[in-house]
Amino acid sequence: YINVKGALRYLLGSGDIRANSRVVVAGDLRPSTERIMRACVQAIVDLGCQVENAGKIPTPALISHAISKRSAGVMVTGSHIPFDRNGIKINKSVGEVLKSDEAGVIRDVERVRAEEYRRSATASAFDAFGMLKHVPDLPPLDGAAEEAYLRRYVECFNRAGLSGLRVLVYQHSAVGRDLLPRILRELGAEVVTAGRSETFIPIDTENITEEELDRLEGFARAAEAGGQSVSAIVSTDGDSDRPLVTAMLPATVVAPGARRVRFLPGDLLGVVVAEYLSADAAAVPISANDAVERRLGERKIILAKTKIGSPYVIAALDDLRGAGKSQRIVGWEANGGFLTGSDIKLNGGTLAALPTRDALLPILANLFAAAEQGLSLAALWDRLPARFGRAGLLDDFPVAASQAILAQLVPTGDAIEVAFDHANGVVDCSGAPLGALAAKDWQQCQATLASFFTPALGFDDIARINVLDGVRIYFRNGDIAHIRPSGNAPQLRIYAVSDTQARADQIVELSLREPDGILRRLERAFT
Repeated sequence: YINVKGALRYLLGSGDIRANSRVVVAGDLRPSTERIMRACVQAIVDLGCQVENAGKIPTPALISHAISKRSAGVMVTGSHIPFDRNGIKINKSVGEVLKSDEAGVIRDVERVRAEEYRRSATASAFDAFGMLKHVPDLPPLDGAAEEAYLRRYVECFNRAGLSGLRVLVYQHSAVGRDLLPRILRELGAEVVTAGRSETFIPIDTENITEEELDRLEGFARAAEAGGQSVSAIVSTDGDSDRPLVTAMLPATVVAPGARRVRFLPGDLLGVVVAEYLSADAAAVPISANDAVERRLGERKIILAKTKIGSPYVIAALDDLRGAGKSQRIVGWEANGGFLTGSDIKLNGGTLAALPTRDALLPILANLFAAAEQGLSLAALWDRLPARFGRAGLLDDFPVAASQAILAQLVPTGDAIEVAFDHANGVVDCSGAPLGALAAKDWQQCQATLASFFTPALGFDDIARINVLDGVRIYFRNGDIAHIRPSGNAPQLRIYAVSDTQARADQIVELSLREPDGILRRLERAFT
């Protein structure tokens, strides 16, 4: 209640919305979502605004609709994190709340909190447990946002473009679990569904486990046993803004007993989407597989690298658009969520800009790209640069411990990325001069990291370090390891890139191993 009321007060004060404006509310399928939606509704009404209840729909569906109606939006979701954690995403009438808005939002939330806590027990709308004394009903469901999101895709892609393709949709507890099959069928695909769950299942598309891949394999094999062999398995995370896409390999091309499901990480999915959309400029976080840089460089596509998080990608999209050199501007994250920073014309119509993470576009673009070229999904992916990624995390990792580790590994000063050159010493990759003291700090950082990422574990000398967001380590043999705390959960993440999938997997395993993996050793050393 306090967070929504404070954030909307900021939007009123900044002129983004006006008194009596409509605010669109939606949520995911977590058990706590509807209760929180009711508190949000009360906050909106108490602030003097109107409520549109868009129901349980994907976050990008809410934001797309809100932007089209010049309305603020409130999405109740914990995204991909465990079911017992929930949250609220506020969007402005023009898109996501950005980093430049955060100070103002925090200020107004603090003011609302002070106001509410000053009220007497009798005057307060809340009881001694912090719960509303009188819980409001949700307004009648308005399906306009969901229908507009469906039309966004079925009217822009070729309606028969996926004919002859059988796709398995892993429904689990994703809020878009019924909408995704509906759109695929509208576009010509035959759809098989599996894994529907009334218990919330968190799916983190940056941390797909072997167990989850085995589950997908089981779904595909069960469909095949029933005479419905599938060529792809698709799904999303909880609020359906991050895609999960796997190809199903024919039994003839894998060893007996080997897994036939092939997963492609989100940063590489995005490369396929950018090419399918004929993008001429893109923005991706620094954590993305360096195959992105290689492929986009080959295609002469302008590439901006950002800190991790959609607000940073959106800011980069704004900068690319402001530069006036590009017409088809896109961005994506390592989790696969795809953003469009400009309107993009497709065969069936024009895809309006949607500068927020979206799971549907990367799913559809990958399927259509393969279908239009007469390739299997796996064959299409084989054309990407042979660079392989893996990500993993330690959950329930104290935020203070993450901060302590970064404090020891990130030198002070303005340099973001440096190279260690045997002939010239430490060089700032931006071309700026690097003083002797700064160079010494970077050398110490290199030595510290080398004591954890050792030759005994298969690591080569450290060639470069980037500290734009976390610590990204480039080794001379081409391996990459990137350590970064999660932005919205008590988690410490590791991203790995290598020339083979086995080595990328190994780097993550070496980092996460309990109790003596690299991340645990860093924790013990610096906390």
